[in-house]
Amino acid sequence: MDEAVACAAPRGVGAIVVGSFPLSSGQWLDAHSHPQHQLAWTRRGVLGVAVDDDYWILPPTRALWLPAGVVHRTGATRDAVLCSLYLEPDRCGLDWADPTPVGVDGLLAHLIAHLAREDLADDARLRAEAVVLDLLLPLPTTPIDVPYPVDDRLRAVADALLANPADPRRLDAHARAVGVSRRTLTRLFVHDTGMNFDRWRTHVRLRAALSLLADGQPVSRVAHTVGYATASAFLAAFRRTVGTSPSRYLSGEAPVGESPADASVR
Repeated sequence: MDEAVACAAPRGVGAIVVGSFPLSSGQWLDAHSHPQHQLAWTRRGVLGVAVDDDYWILPPTRALWLPAGVVHRTGATRDAVLCSLYLEPDRCGLDWADPTPVGVDGLLAHLIAHLAREDLADDARLRAEAVVLDLLLPLPTTPIDVPYPVDDRLRAVADALLANPADPRRLDAHARAVGVSRRTLTRLFVHDTGMNFDRWRTHVRLRAALSLLADGQPVSRVAHTVGYATASAFLAAFRRTVGTSPSRYLSGEAPVGESPADASVR
């Protein structure tokens, strides 16, 4: 990866400065970081944010808190406008150390638009900022990690599955394609990714499915697109892996019987 660029936002009157950046479908910004904390959100479209092997899907109902200094890449799976709130660490009462998804409701969305105004009086801006900080609540999520392998032979298999999550070939066929034994490929998957082949492919499929679902595509179509014979098989795999349904995951609702405060945050 090329060396990440440090991008600083100008300081404002208070703790928050708002910036907007149009992104076309498939466009990704180069790896970069900010000396400020950042809240990445879009009012329309679907964003993706990658930090190392972690990847977040952001429909308009959720945003992602990125701590100051965290190197990340931001892109759009559909035409979107990246709305970034830059928060000065020395003026912000939040100090979350890890990337953290937060829910965005109507009030928070209106306040973000309010703070984006250039004609806003200083006292009105400071009052709105205080409310924004009160509304930033972490969402309960289980990350769908897809660690990228190091071994060149394994990378060939990984690239094939990332390009086509519905690829139906079994481990044996992939092993033959890259000229190794099934046993060797099995060992390489665990060594490089910490997962066996089936689990890693499931994560690839579920991550691809989230982008399509966030874009409003029906579950049945998404299930077939990422390699499941039926919608019920896809939903069962999602629940088994993530612990909740896709709709709850995207909306930020906690799994049944779990409160947001009890859930792990990622």
